Amino acid sequence: MSDTRFSLPATPPRSSEEETGGPAQTGARWPLPEEAFWSEEADPHWMAPGELTQPQPAVRDGEPPAEPAKPGKASKPSKPSKPDEGAPDAAQPQPKAAEERKPRKRAKATADDTAQQQPEPKQEPQPPKRKRDPYLDNVKFVLIALVVVGHSLVPTLSADSARALYIFIYTFHMPLFVLISGYLSRNFWNSNAKTNKLVDTFLVPYVIVEVGYALLRVAVGQKWSLTIIDPSWLNWYLLALLFWRLSTPVWKRMKYPVPVAIAAYLLAGFSQISGDFSMDRFFGLMPFFVIGLVMQPEHFELLNRRWIKILAVLTVLGAAAVAIYVAPMAKLSPFYFKASFQDLHLSWYMGLGLRVGLLVCSLALCFAVLALVPRGETWFSDLGTRTLYCYLLHGIPVLIAKEMGWLEFPWLYGPLGVLAIACSAFALAIVLCLPETRTVFKWVLEPRLTWLYRRPSRS
Repeated sequence: MSDTRFSLPATPPRSSEEETGGPAQTGARWPLPEEAFWSEEADPHWMAPGELTQPQPAVRDGEPPAEPAKPGKASKPSKPSKPDEGAPDAAQPQPKAAEERKPRKRAKATADDTAQQQPEPKQEPQPPKRKRDPYLDNVKFVLIALVVVGHSLVPTLSADSARALYIFIYTFHMPLFVLISGYLSRNFWNSNAKTNKLVDTFLVPYVIVEVGYALLRVAVGQKWSLTIIDPSWLNWYLLALLFWRLSTPVWKRMKYPVPVAIAAYLLAGFSQISGDFSMDRFFGLMPFFVIGLVMQPEHFELLNRRWIKILAVLTVLGAAAVAIYVAPMAKLSPFYFKASFQDLHLSWYMGLGLRVGLLVCSLALCFAVLALVPRGETWFSDLGTRTLYCYLLHGIPVLIAKEMGWLEFPWLYGPLGVLAIACSAFALAIVLCLPETRTVFKWVLEPRLTWLYRRPSRS
């Protein structure tokens, strides 16, 4: 029998699966680093790498160590009368010997259990993924539905009912869209993935949509016209939002960004800014983007009070009444937020008064709509996550309907016709916001251009 005090028997090293129970049982990373096994904090036995990890027979104090067996001679079996002396004969097991084996097996099992319960190296907890706010998605779907309704009403604007609804919608729907875009751009430059979307979501879809609508106009009998720097029809929003987001760091460094943006909006009326790169809309809707940029979540909570909701209902009803009253005589150009004083044939003081009044009315309606839109999950909350598809694609059926004369029936020039157009446009908005629509057109409107960047974007 070998001497347990001075010489160690050659014991094959235990495999990592025996020591820890394997990756399926521990749940730790596999393989673990070496210090995770051999540090005092990790190893329950506090042993160095060269020491044994299996329990050995104990040697009592004052007891001479067992002599090693001489070569060529069999060692004599020890007397079983005293259980503490020697080891039992393997050939003739005694009842007491069986009792001595039990603690040893139990000790081995305890060691294995302790190894399995070895604490895993602590990993830094992943930050919880922020849940998407359904309130803003509800607002976006309501607005995109109004965009489709507004564009569908254009062929019937000679009717006062259609003109009144058109003026009511255009007073706030795009300003509020821009305000929400500004609010969502507050932390835009803090993420590489969002910065990459300046190309993925704006520039590439802009070029594709411009070419697509040029081809569509040719298909319905119009002449070929394509000017990339001058966006046609609804495509202006992509370029304007691109430049608004590029200007975000400048606004965030200003002490008083809102007054500066309003001043730029008023002064822009003195000059005839061309529509190249959507610069006319860039200045015309700039205050709404900057106001959204400085807004905080608590500002939206202020709109959730009962008295504000009552005031919001009165504001919406009053705006609708005013739109009905001014519809027969009002011009539509001011509601596009791009015409100069000269284009409107107004003096400078009349032009400034018109712009100030339009800004106040638009902001009042924007906050009224924000107060009235539901804040919890609704049936259209998920639809509000795909408004980009509805915005860029709804022009195809609307343009076809215009060119084919489907919106020129006499019965459409009246309140019932306006209601029919509005309901049809609302149904079209629902279809274009469905996940199936995104599946079909995602490769066009949201291309994955990871090969273009140094670091792949994570969305």
